[in-house]
Amino acid sequence: MDYRQLGKIGWKTCFSAHLTEEQERNAFPVRVGAHFGRRILCLTGSEEIALPIEQLDVCGELAVGDWLLLDNESRRGVSRLPRESLISRKAAGVKSQTQLIAANVDTLFIVCSCNHDFNQSRLERYLALASESHVNPIVVLSKADLCEDRDSLRQQASQLISGLIVETVDARDSGDMEPLAYWCRSGQTVALVGSSGVGKSTLAMSLGAGPISTQGIREDDSKGRHTTTVRSIHCLSAGGVLIDTPGMRELQLADCEEGVAEVFDEVVSLAEDCHFRDCSHQGELGCAIAAAIESGELDARRLRNYLKLNAEQARNAQSIHERREQDKKLGQFYKMTLSANQKRKY
Repeated sequence: MDYRQLGKIGWKTCFSAHLTEEQERNAFPVRVGAHFGRRILCLTGSEEIALPIEQLDVCGELAVGDWLLLDNESRRGVSRLPRESLISRKAAGVKSQTQLIAANVDTLFIVCSCNHDFNQSRLERYLALASESHVNPIVVLSKADLCEDRDSLRQQASQLISGLIVETVDARDSGDMEPLAYWCRSGQTVALVGSSGVGKSTLAMSLGAGPISTQGIREDDSKGRHTTTVRSIHCLSAGGVLIDTPGMRELQLADCEEGVAEVFDEVVSLAEDCHFRDCSHQGELGCAIAAAIESGELDARRLRNYLKLNAEQARNAQSIHERREQDKKLGQFYKMTLSANQKRKY
């Protein structure tokens, strides 16, 4: 195996530990570079291989950034290597399904523009997602040239969780981009997430991802238009790789209790001092959180968003679990019916 070529697309020594001697002889690793309906684009570092999804069935549901093993001769999927991280959300709309966003990501650039798009509650959603996925979050406030007081927005974002790194950038200014280069070095995988029109594609190109079409924003409300329509991997000038993702009009959390708790750790800590163990923090006697809000120690907005996100992730997790159980039972029914029909034939 040419690990030097694999290193160009984010291979790390930790993935080698999952390979058996037989696999090293008879298979080779590729990285999922893009998902085009029924075809998967696989990268080796030196070439691109487009394969029908049926050829990779054994690897299970795939995300951009996954590492797969392909048979040397047939190029059929052998297995998917264990993921170092996985970013997912509840699928948009009414479907009770999980949507995979990106796998094996080291750093998540949460992009928010310095205009109407800036929203602390939305940023907390992305931060909870990153925390649950065990991915390092960096908030990137883009289009800083449109804001007269970028430092104020930076301060508001940095207060959301302790130690959060926030960078304000004009992606067309190479000097503004320098602080981001460290996270894009060789062997690192960065993913971009954010709403439509916040400048993700411009940011990706400024990091060396190559030409990506861009569109402007509506001047009346700063709403963006979709530019990126598929998740895809790009090699960066600093040596790392970037996973570009379509703009998210809706980010629904599911099964994200740990992530929400980490983002709102001060709320969780205060709740331990409530008089009643099952306190709902809605004005009960002896509620430590209510007292903290009244004294100014805690922002009421933080509590509202904590309660909202915690309820949302629990509700979505339950609906997705129920859907999986229904699909499992339906699959078992189909197998029983098929088996019974075959017995009748004989």
